[in-house]
Parts: sequence; structure tokens; C-alpha cells
Amino acid sequence: MLDTLRRTFELHGFAGIETRAVEPLDQLLRKGETSKEVYVLRRLQEETAEGAADERSGKGDKQLGLHFDLTVPFARYVLENAGHLAFPFKRHQIQKVWRGERPQDGRFREFVQADIDVVGAGELPYHFEVELPLVMAEALGELRSIGVPEVRILVNNRKVAEGFYRGLGLDDVEGVLRSIDKLDKIGPDKVGALLVAETGATPEQADACLALAAISGSDAGVAERVRALAGEHGVTSELLEEGLVELSALIDAAAVRAPGVVVADLKIARGLDYYTGSVYETVLVGHEQLGSICSGGRYDTLASDGANTYPGVGLSIGVSRLVSRLLSAGLVRSTRSVPSAVVVAVTSEETRAASDAVAVALRSRGIPVEVAPSAAKFGKQIKFADRRGIPFVWFPAGVGADGEVVAHQVKDIRSGEQVTADPATWAPSEEDLWPRVVPAGE
Repeated sequence: MLDTLRRTFELHGFAGIETRAVEPLDQLLRKGETSKEVYVLRRLQEETAEGAADERSGKGDKQLGLHFDLTVPFARYVLENAGHLAFPFKRHQIQKVWRGERPQDGRFREFVQADIDVVGAGELPYHFEVELPLVMAEALGELRSIGVPEVRILVNNRKVAEGFYRGLGLDDVEGVLRSIDKLDKIGPDKVGALLVAETGATPEQADACLALAAISGSDAGVAERVRALAGEHGVTSELLEEGLVELSALIDAAAVRAPGVVVADLKIARGLDYYTGSVYETVLVGHEQLGSICSGGRYDTLASDGANTYPGVGLSIGVSRLVSRLLSAGLVRSTRSVPSAVVVAVTSEETRAASDAVAVALRSRGIPVEVAPSAAKFGKQIKFADRRGIPFVWFPAGVGADGEVVAHQVKDIRSGEQVTADPATWAPSEEDLWPRVVPAGE
């Protein structure tokens, strides 16, 4: 799966990077409401009592934490290397991250993410907000062959939401977004009550926010429905109109390049406060209850040194989350549990060198091979291969019981077919060469 994602990202010009796992705590906390999720690090034994006291009190410059995503470390990477990068800079990054959550189905304290981002210097054209979800749709589409269901990428634009909310007279935009972000979890009635209780909205304003969140579609009709709703509530906003133009451009482009994959959904809020434009969430069609397996958006100020700003747009796949969902739902399986395609049998410990020579010859041509661990009866060596899912057993040439020379033989233990073979030329089929992930029914 990682190889497929990496290959697709690089086909679109995204260069792979890796950043350190440990970041200064003040950098990690730039992302907003994440302080409860960050694992703080300290050494078990400090050099000085004063240093230990600084760590416990949060003073000094030693506060470090494990990164909980790859976007914040990437922003730091851009700032530190801006003088050496060619902008717009496109990168992919596949690494482990750590998050202080309660482990449960689909949620982990340690997991793998796969990110793509594009960052510009000073400005970043909107067309990258169109390109990113289409690249991700292609990458996830490549995984269909191994049993990953069809995906739907749900998109919204923060400018639409902010323009509409402010046009209604609601100034606590972030508070409204946080409430709307809970729609799928608690439902519209409770979200409406939250809007009234926590953001100061009137019941009429709350109803208008919920009406906006209910709009979705995959064509230009979405923008017209938003404009009609705004007209009903007397909302006029240049920011709203700018967001609708951008959202329409994304939907129109997606309809050509990935029909049916990208859908506008005005309830997608992405509660984190650093997103400034397009926001994205991705669900598995038919398994929407599993939640988003890929999300992200546009950010304008996350990477800034005060004098220069590097706006970006990115998407992140929760790879561990996706794989765990596929396995728990019984959607995929592996063809075998080890890389080896062949076990070379050992006739006796005295002739093990002959078996090793066969293995060397096969490996030199790119065939994964292991030699049987002991010179047991051939039946036991075949069972050893079968337990590991290895399809072929190789019997080295030698002298038979009647004194005749026996040629090399290879046996497909699934069919029982056994043929004469030459270590210099024989090869398994392409499907058997390496283990594969396939749909569970195959």
C-alpha cells in the first residue's frame, strides 16, 4: 500500500522527505487545540536538579514532544530550509506519528500517516487546491485493485462558511465551525443547541447554519443553493462569493478528471483553526460509518517567520486507520505471510551447500528464496512451506537411490505439479513472485 501511494505521489512530482520525530513543544502547539494529544518528552535522569525543575514547570528551552501529525513538522522544515527550496515545493511524507488518544477501533497512540502538501512562497495559486484532492483520489483509486473500496472525497471551503456566518451576524466563526464539525457524531438538534449555548446564536441563526451544512452535491447547483439560502437570510458577503467561486472551480474540475469522486459537502468543517480555504475529508463508499480516512485543507499562516509567509495545501491519509478498517471488515487478505516464493529442500546436512547454491542462483535473478531449516523428510519440508504460504518447493539435483543422477525439480505444492527446472532460467509467475494484497474473495 505504501509503495502504491509513494509511486502515485511521485508521478505527480511530489518529492519524499522525512522529518524528526521530536519537535519543540512550542512548535507542536502552533496547530491549535491539540495540547491534550501531545506526548511530552523528558529524560529519565536530568543532568542537574535545576534542569529537572525547569522541565516539570514548563520553563526553559527543553520542552520537547513527539509529533502528532506531519503538517506542523513540515511547516518547521519549510521555514528552516526556505533558502534551499524551489517554490512551489511539493512533498510527500510517510512516517509514524504519536497521539495521546484512548486506543479503540480505528484509533491508535502510534500510527502511520501518508501526507502530500504543496507550499508556496508568499502566495499559492488556487489551482493547487484543485490538484491535491485529485492526486489523492488517483492514489486511493490505485488501491482498488487490492480490495480498498471506492472513496468519496468531501470538500468545502472555509470562506463560504465564514462569509455566511459573519453575514448572519455571528462573529465566533471558530466556535460555529467546532459545533458544525460535530454533526455526524451528535446530530443536528444537539448541534443547534450548542450553537445557541456556546456561540451566542439565536435559534434562527442556528437553523440557518444547519441549513447551510445540509447542502451537498457534485455540480454547480451547490453554489446556487447556497446563494439562494444567503438571499433568504439577507446575507451578503464578498468572502462568501469568493469561496463559492473557488468551490465551484474545484467541483467542475473534479467532474472531468474524477467523475463522482469529489463531492461538495457544506457540513465539512475540520475543527482545527488554521485552515483558511478548501477543506477535505474522505470516506469509504459503503463504509461511511467508519469515518474519514483522509483529510486536510488549505492553510495560509502555519508556516511563517514573521517576515515571510509560506501558504500551503495538504492532505493526509491515516494509513494505519485505513488498514485496520480493511482488515476488521474482512475486505482484504495477503497471498502469503512471508516474502519467499520458494523453499529449497535439503536432502541431508552434508549436501546443504548444494541447496544454498540453488538459492543463490535464484536470488541473483530477483526471486525471493529461503532454504529449509533442517534435512527432515521431504513431506515435512513441504509442510513447512505450506504453513508459510510459500507456493514452491525446490528439490536439488543429486544421485538417486539407484545411482542415477536426478535433475533439479520444482513442485507447485498447491496443484501438486512437479517439473524439471534449471536454477539459471526457471522463474515463478508474476503473481507468485512476491506476496500481494488482494480482495478477500480472491
